[in-house]
Amino acid sequence: MPDHLSTTRFPVNIDAALRDAGWQPGRWDIKLAEHWADTLRAHVSPGGHRHSVFPAAVEAWAEFGGLRVTSPGTGRHIAPATVRFDPLAGLHLARTFADLGRALDTEIAPLGEEGEHSAVLAIDMEGRIYSLDHTGDWFLGHDIDTALSTLITGTQPARLVTG
Repeated sequence: MPDHLSTTRFPVNIDAALRDAGWQPGRWDIKLAEHWADTLRAHVSPGGHRHSVFPAAVEAWAEFGGLRVTSPGTGRHIAPATVRFDPLAGLHLARTFADLGRALDTEIAPLGEEGEHSAVLAIDMEGRIYSLDHTGDWFLGHDIDTALSTLITGTQPARLVTG
């Protein structure tokens, strides 16, 4: 688990973007995270699908929930994404997350969105981060720190493929 009090946790440009969005080391809004967890647990899709809620998701929501992070510069490979941490952006995608989780042999929970509703962000039980958009599913990083770097610096993520 990352050290939430470290001042050198993120590279300078990522740290600056996070602080501009209102993040600081030690940020922890567990009340907001619990509200989201309760809302997601209560939601049932028309097909009977439910959201998974697990510690890695709740921890990410508590630390980054409500933030809107924008990149301070141009992207390395692609345009950097604006990231909004609000799992309710994926409220109506319970089946989509269940299907991805089944394919990856894990559980998936919503994390937020990138761009202006162009992709939904998700987290798995191990803390790995994914982006799902109209072109496919993308792996952003093995943890939220790596995923933030991928998104904020405009690094090309790896596409998830079958097989």
